[in-house]
Amino acid sequence: MKRIATLILAASCLAGPAMAQAPLQRNQADMTIAAHAREQLIDQLVKTLNSNYVFPDKAKQMEKALRTRQASGAYKDISSARTLAEVLTTDLRAINNDQHLLVVYSEQPIPEGAGGGVQSAAERAAELAELKSMNFGIDRVERLPFNIGYLDFRVFARADASAASIGAAMTLLANSNAVIIDLRRNGGGEPETVALLASYLLDQPLHLSDIEYRKGNRVEPMRTRDRLEGVRLGGGKEVFILTSDRTFSAAEDFSYAMKHLKRARIVGENTAGGAHPGDFERLSAHFQAFVPNGRTVSKITNGGNWEDTGVAPDIAVPAGQALAAAQQAILAGMMEKEVDKARAGRMQARIAALQAERR
Repeated sequence: MKRIATLILAASCLAGPAMAQAPLQRNQADMTIAAHAREQLIDQLVKTLNSNYVFPDKAKQMEKALRTRQASGAYKDISSARTLAEVLTTDLRAINNDQHLLVVYSEQPIPEGAGGGVQSAAERAAELAELKSMNFGIDRVERLPFNIGYLDFRVFARADASAASIGAAMTLLANSNAVIIDLRRNGGGEPETVALLASYLLDQPLHLSDIEYRKGNRVEPMRTRDRLEGVRLGGGKEVFILTSDRTFSAAEDFSYAMKHLKRARIVGENTAGGAHPGDFERLSAHFQAFVPNGRTVSKITNGGNWEDTGVAPDIAVPAGQALAAAQQAILAGMMEKEVDKARAGRMQARIAALQAERR
């Protein structure tokens, strides 16, 4: 979610909580970590959690569990920096089940003062270049048989950078009979972009959610937009959203909002269950942690969210069958209204072909 663009970009090939470690470290040469550096890292991790984690009581629980593991010698034989980051990530998630928690090793030194949501001009420029290379998460826009629009959307990139591209995609989809938005490989991104994309599917402005931060009790509202680039599809067009167990964070935010507004039907698998935004925090010259420092509170469900539970599909099918299943549901609805018997017959044949694909 908020300010995790670096994580999402580095891990875009996987998506979801499973993406967290290997992709970020794939091209990083490992290094040996001395015993004293390992102990200092754990000390700093505990301090950072206690200072920043969204729920202070759970930060204390993580501290206690990490110290117990440390005292038992669980980390004493780990000399690989990469392995230590992976083990600490696994331990934190096992304690708290917050899939946003992450410890990352970096071969390149991390500058002092880095983290906390602050990007240098160079970092922001590099991020923008990477987002452009990914087409701001818009992997594919396609017209499927019987004028069904399809958007394969991989990351909720910064709203200021991605607005024009999202508007162009929505314009291409505007004349479709129905729209499928594929989030099966989407690991999240920025909540502002969730509100931006939702704006195209609604007729009236709406307060979707608040992000409640620990520090200063700050609240950041997420509202849809009045003015948009491209064509607003509005509230009348049929929408289906495809999900997998790797659909995570901001992608779940969008799915959750659209489902509970009854604006879209969810097809696929239960999503991963991550609703806590945060920031990277520097731990040492070669380690940083992503620490959730806030929580999303839905205005649609009067304070609910999808943390730990994920978003359940309306049509539950394996992720690999979701696109075919969504098309079948759309075509079945179209057939009920079709007066041209020949065209209805072609729709029936298409439904049968899609069913064969699912076997």
